[in-house]
Amino acid sequence: MSLANIRIVLVAPTHAGNIGGTARAMKNMALHRLHLVSPAEFSIGEASARAAGADDVLNQVHVHPNLTEALDGCRYVIGTSARPRRLAWPQYDPATAARQLVAEAGQGEAALVFGAERTGLTNTELERCHGLVTIPTDPGFSSLNLACAVQIMAYELFRAESRGGSPAPVDLVAPEAIADSAEVERFYRHLEQVLIEIGFHDPQHPRKLMRRLIRLFSRVRLEVNEVNILRGILTAIQERRTPPNI
Repeated sequence: MSLANIRIVLVAPTHAGNIGGTARAMKNMALHRLHLVSPAEFSIGEASARAAGADDVLNQVHVHPNLTEALDGCRYVIGTSARPRRLAWPQYDPATAARQLVAEAGQGEAALVFGAERTGLTNTELERCHGLVTIPTDPGFSSLNLACAVQIMAYELFRAESRGGSPAPVDLVAPEAIADSAEVERFYRHLEQVLIEIGFHDPQHPRKLMRRLIRLFSRVRLEVNEVNILRGILTAIQERRTPPNI
């Protein structure tokens, strides 16, 4: 089942009740892979009470120091946000996002990422995602409780799975050919380093350059061989700029 390949990632959760409520929402909808990024210290007892029987999900929770590790091995990632961003990101409604995640999870690891309760995902965290999902609400009161937001998206994932998800995009290649999150992240850091070295990118006055480039590459879904080619080009540029040893 595709749901077995989908992980729910909570970034910097601060309340034990939300962690427990998330576990309950997940188990209701046949999701069992909960990942936490730098959570605040929380009471296991309070989380377990809110989980209301979903202790097996809590007992298997993975805790990571950063989002990069939490997404390790993922071929496709969607982030959640209640607010618009200045830079447009591929954006989906909950049902469409769920269908896309289920289709991708049929071929490898996928993740749905939720930001911290008060601030949501930062732009830097969103850069790790291929798309963005916003849950429609009353514009006058758009803030959703974290566990409630997870419940809505978990329901849409369960519904998409039960209906067979959506057909994979026509240009989708074999799962082993898609570069995973960690490989793409290393490419981005390499690209930024080279752009700084050649004077094209000034980190003191970035002008959103890296954010725009990341958004560009996120749209094309880089393959492993493509990442290797691009990093080979970057390495060649660095070698040409390095004077020979005398």
